Amino acid sequence: MDPYAALRYKEFNIFLLVRFAMVFAWSMQFIVIEWQVYSLTKDPLSLGIIGLMEVIPAVGTALFAGHVVDQTEKRDLLIKCILGFSVVSLGLFFLSDPDLEESLSSKTILYSIYALVFLGGLVRAFIGPTIFSLIALIVPKRIYPNAATWSSSTWQLASVLGPALAGFSISWIGVHWSMCVIFGFSLMALLFLFRIPRKPILNPKIGEPILQSLKDGLKFVFNSKAIFGALTLDMIAVLFGGAVALLPIYAQDILHVGSEGFGILRAAPAVGASITMLGSTRFPLHKKAGKKLLWAVFGFGVCIIVFGVSKIFWISVAALFLSGAVDGVSMIIRQTILQLKTPDNMRGRVASVNSIFVGSSNELGAFESGLAAKILGTVPAVVFGGCMTLLTVGGMAAFFPKFRKLDLTADVEEQENE
Repeated sequence: MDPYAALRYKEFNIFLLVRFAMVFAWSMQFIVIEWQVYSLTKDPLSLGIIGLMEVIPAVGTALFAGHVVDQTEKRDLLIKCILGFSVVSLGLFFLSDPDLEESLSSKTILYSIYALVFLGGLVRAFIGPTIFSLIALIVPKRIYPNAATWSSSTWQLASVLGPALAGFSISWIGVHWSMCVIFGFSLMALLFLFRIPRKPILNPKIGEPILQSLKDGLKFVFNSKAIFGALTLDMIAVLFGGAVALLPIYAQDILHVGSEGFGILRAAPAVGASITMLGSTRFPLHKKAGKKLLWAVFGFGVCIIVFGVSKIFWISVAALFLSGAVDGVSMIIRQTILQLKTPDNMRGRVASVNSIFVGSSNELGAFESGLAAKILGTVPAVVFGGCMTLLTVGGMAAFFPKFRKLDLTADVEEQENE
């Protein structure tokens, strides 16, 4: 297949610009929030609470969001999501004003940040399923795998640059004006999105009762062994391998590298993943997908353990870089499975379940890491997470042989021939 097939569609290129701007803003914002909160509290548990404040609304409304996405025009819904994110960014900009910080107590600022993160979790519940569904309306089915790879690569590129800029931006212009930059990128995404026309709603069951809709979506995911296996494996790995949530502690108290070193550490996994994803446009991963996914998650666990015990900055960077490289393999295979195995009328609901399993496990993983660091100490908490990831891979390989033998070659060839 042509490695640039999806890029030959103008609307898809505009979509990539929208996704880049949004992911860049979101990832940069999360880093700035982490830095500000830990600077206020010096408590690792406070970093975990950031994740918890986002995951509660994201998980609690995810299934409802999937139903709404499948019943609604996708372009206009994404516009509303970006507007919601912009409100959160603007609120954080005002909260980080130095004059306001002097007039309010640290607890008031902290709780206000948590409240805005909670609102962001509500927005996030809708963004993921909307973006996943919109891709399928922009490109033909025969290039879904290629589009999924480019979309994921754009996500990773933004995830590289967002955290990196956040670290330097905190050092150069401070938290307050860093929040202003984030708000600007959200407006940029909005302007690009208006260049994509509205799309048809492909769901033949418009007006379907919500309970029946949610039941059908869950039933489909749990009955699809490929989708359910991939989501479960990635969820457990991310849940216990959430070492990135503790990076402010490593940067400030263990490696002593300051905000710029923090930005490098935070960007390292995304750099590795971006290189993997760009390579995958020429070397597809659908052959023997099950084995490749298991080995990728195993490698991720090993890298997390190495990072946990390292006290040398560049070894830590290298471990995070490699963790991102193998995680990129995992992400591409998972997205390819979802795109190939999901019918058009259920994309919103399937993506919502995906956000519960995988997307929200990042925040649950952040809470687990923060809590474990509070109880066990930072280094033992990270090592424990990596060991749990390795045990998960071993269990999946031993008890689910059909998933281990999963191959997507036939599915890809079928789509290419349509």
